[in-house]
Amino acid sequence: MKFFIDTANLDHIKEANDLGILDGVTTNPSLMAKEGISGKENIFRHYKKICDLVDGDVSAEVIATDLEGILREGKELVEIADNIVVKVPMIKDGIKAICEFSNLGIKTNCTLVFSAGQAILAAKAGASYLSPFIGRIDDSNWDGMQLIKDIFEIYSMQGYDTEILAASVRSSLHIVEAARAGADVVTCPLDAILGLLKHPLTDIGLAKFLEDHKKAAVK
Repeated sequence: MKFFIDTANLDHIKEANDLGILDGVTTNPSLMAKEGISGKENIFRHYKKICDLVDGDVSAEVIATDLEGILREGKELVEIADNIVVKVPMIKDGIKAICEFSNLGIKTNCTLVFSAGQAILAAKAGASYLSPFIGRIDDSNWDGMQLIKDIFEIYSMQGYDTEILAASVRSSLHIVEAARAGADVVTCPLDAILGLLKHPLTDIGLAKFLEDHKKAAVK
């Protein structure tokens, strides 16, 4: 399973990349705003900085919701760097745009996905990635992880190439569950990735090893 970090924070991206396990980055307008990035030129400049930090795919989201606007913005975004993936919402014109982008050889990430039916449409349109929002589904008292399992089963049976990118990840446990459910990619904040490192028995074991080494060293 690939690891993407879901942020526009350059320090977080660099820290995750320094671990040696980072495969890409996902962003959205909310994450850009969180970093105080606004205005088209500043946003594009920030995307370029992100693309320079990582070798993997970087999802950059369009703002337009009409076909012409989505296509125009997407074509502008891919000019930033070779590893830009155009992030397109799951709407009618979004599906049309994904089809056109696919025909042009432009990689896409279909976002705001909440059902298996939407996942089928995105795959048929040729989306490179599909982003089901696990956490938001859980918030509405449905099972986000079950959706990942359903999509994995459908894609496997039908032979779709679209990669399942588990999004709206809230915890380290979500990462493990997404891997078990068949997600090809998980995107999450830095703290969820770092949380995978932690286990109390690891801390206890390391402390014991160091203590024993110290005793042996003084003999």
